[in-house]
Amino acid sequence: MNEAVQTLATEALLQALFVFVLAAFVGYEVVSKVPTMLHTPLMSGANAVHGVIVVGAMLVAASAEGPLRIVLALLGVILGTINVVGGFVVTDRMLEMFKRRPDAKP
Repeated sequence: MNEAVQTLATEALLQALFVFVLAAFVGYEVVSKVPTMLHTPLMSGANAVHGVIVVGAMLVAASAEGPLRIVLALLGVILGTINVVGGFVVTDRMLEMFKRRPDAKP
């Protein structure tokens, strides 16, 4: 029984590692193909999409048992929220740069 659990844990770890490496490779390839001028909008949009992580962390927090899991889920919610808010702030600042100033000549 214990050996079966270790086998499942090892397979799950390998799958998670595979997904991580694949995501890192795809992320690198996507970002490297984007022109430098568009990096900031891409990153701010990606940060805003990070809201999915916040929802996932809240679901984990709702089903968490034990103080360690609750603390980790809370940490995930806090860090995800900071990332989402940061994405919106950067996007807002970026859009402000494209607005016309009232004293500017057309």
